[in-house]
Amino acid sequence: MAFVDHIGALDENVAGPRYIRLQNLIRQAVDDHRLAVGEALPSERDLCESYNLSRVTIRKAIDGLVEDGLLERRQGAGTFVSMKTPAMPGRVEKNFSMLSSFSEDMLSRGRKPGNAWIDRAEGAVNPEEALALGLSPRSRVYRFQRIRYADGQPMALEQATVPGWGLSSIDAVDTSLYDALDHAGNRPVRALQRVRAIGFGEEQAGLLEVAVGDPCLFIERRAFLTDGRAIEMTHSWYRGDAYDLVAELSDV
Repeated sequence: MAFVDHIGALDENVAGPRYIRLQNLIRQAVDDHRLAVGEALPSERDLCESYNLSRVTIRKAIDGLVEDGLLERRQGAGTFVSMKTPAMPGRVEKNFSMLSSFSEDMLSRGRKPGNAWIDRAEGAVNPEEALALGLSPRSRVYRFQRIRYADGQPMALEQATVPGWGLSSIDAVDTSLYDALDHAGNRPVRALQRVRAIGFGEEQAGLLEVAVGDPCLFIERRAFLTDGRAIEMTHSWYRGDAYDLVAELSDV
């Protein structure tokens, strides 16, 4: 049976990048046991032909599933459904070595991202933002504050600042900030991130429906364009009971 008949075709009526839609097809096929543990996937070339996608798109989809632990590559043999134990139900694993947005992370895991806007505003840069983004005093910035959801579950509180030149308007951001930046030709290509383990304060705990003092992963991110300009400054408070950070390490 052809692979596309086995796991399904891409639904062109579904929003989102094609590599994420392919990831979701494969993930669902594994969940439904249509792809068994240890089963081999077709070659990248065969997948390109089956789905009429570029090899770059196919490789990006497969790479993401390998990073998540759902698939594994065996040298000289191909790509297989992983033998590893999956992550705990309800928890999300974020690959800390890949630059992606919250919405992309959730979509790639077959979960529906959502927002609850707290505030979005345009204003003059403050000293902290000016230093982080390399902006002159009185430069215009856009600020976005929202609660991030996965399948209706509150996952994180996010505060992002973007230089005014980075977006066409403050209304350009709907669900995904990175989609809006990509549309404007200003998607970041690298980022510096710092993570601290803290306890939730009263205001943050109330917004995320957790108890004061519950474990929190506080993440500070600065993201940059290819020319070195800073395009994003974000502070995020993630629920420690629902989010795991993972990274691949190498001695190379």
